[in-house]
Amino acid sequence: MAAKKVAKKVAKKKRKPNPAFMRPMNISDTLAEVVGNKPIPRTEVVKKLWAYIKKNKLQDAKNRRNINADDKLKAVFGGKKTVSMFEMTKLVSKHLT
Repeated sequence: MAAKKVAKKVAKKKRKPNPAFMRPMNISDTLAEVVGNKPIPRTEVVKKLWAYIKKNKLQDAKNRRNINADDKLKAVFGGKKTVSMFEMTKLVSKHLT
């Protein structure tokens, strides 16, 4: 019974966001065409990218993990036509300083 009480106390602690993720990042001119040119945190960059992808229906119909780049995204993705969602974050990080 004592173990259950300890587990409940640990579960009630609220998780703190990592301040490194919340720091505004400078955005390259190429990426600015998609998400805007204001410095914003990395998390917001990814949210805006997904909003752009969904608005323009760039998510692959068969394999939803892939993104089919249009001209603006192709420049961000280093000329690649199709990129997986996991590779996308890696390629986007090159445009953030």
